[in-house]
Amino acid sequence: MTRSIDVSRLPTYGYGSRALTWWGTSGMMLIEGVVFVAAIAAYFYLRMRTDPWPPGAAPSLLWGTLNLVILAISAIPNQWTKRCSEREDLRSTQIGISIAAAFGLVLLGIRALEYLALNTTYTGSAYGSIVFALLTLHTVHLLTDVVDTLVLAVLMHRGPLEGRRFVDVSENALYWWFVVLTWVPIYLTIYIAPRVL
Repeated sequence: MTRSIDVSRLPTYGYGSRALTWWGTSGMMLIEGVVFVAAIAAYFYLRMRTDPWPPGAAPSLLWGTLNLVILAISAIPNQWTKRCSEREDLRSTQIGISIAAAFGLVLLGIRALEYLALNTTYTGSAYGSIVFALLTLHTVHLLTDVVDTLVLAVLMHRGPLEGRRFVDVSENALYWWFVVLTWVPIYLTIYIAPRVL
């Protein structure tokens, strides 16, 4: 005689490492983190083989530094939104995801200005190519997360709303941490290294 176990009351979703999306997001961050490390290593490899470095003026500090500051500030509402979503507090999650979307849109605007202040072109030299490559790698991740955040903001406000949507918001906040933290070494590479090395 076989016995069956009633699992109908078990939750259909979970947070953190209990969620399949957490594993997917973590795996992608690991892979993409290696790509960032390789690109930064390529920057310093080219730096060792090229003189002078940079071949022209170093990038203006204004827009990159402003991006760094706003990204750092965005971590506060991002973490708050993550906690609210894990408590399944709908109203607070709606507010938090809307704030996160606004931060993302502002950062994309600043990033457009940042490209204009690099003082190089992507075809002008190896320096220009690697600087544009690093900035574009980060921009793709920033843009991807902003689009995801906007979609989640619409879903959280309009529905259909299921518990899994709160997990999606939590994982989106986890990925935003990746966007914030990867900008620090890229910022140091693009903006500080040419001034001190």
